[in-house]
Amino acid sequence: MATSLQPFLMFEGRAEEAMSFYFSLFPGSELIDIVRYGPGQPGPEGSVMKAVFSLSGQKIMCTDSFVKHAFTFTPAFSLFVECESEDEIVRLSAALSDHGAVLMPLDSYGFSRRFAWVNDRYGISWQLNLA
Repeated sequence: MATSLQPFLMFEGRAEEAMSFYFSLFPGSELIDIVRYGPGQPGPEGSVMKAVFSLSGQKIMCTDSFVKHAFTFTPAFSLFVECESEDEIVRLSAALSDHGAVLMPLDSYGFSRRFAWVNDRYGISWQLNLA
């Protein structure tokens, strides 16, 4: 039986940059653990071999892949955020879509009074919902 389950994000050299960006957006977020590639290891020295961080209490793992893959992130997997206020959903929608893409603009939809679906500058997909 599984003892834990958490998202795992594979970046290509921008894991630490992405974590810092997310920390700036979600108060109370934290870096829980980070292991870096050292001299003589397969990845670029100092890059993220594995990190665990927390955004709004959700643990997420990530890595910097030194191998170029024929795939990347897809909106078929997204992080769903329940926002507590109009100000919060507007702020997150603007920040996360900056240099990214808007998949569904912030608006009132039949299933939600305020909702947005965006991809951030790293390719991660976010669904933002006003609780």
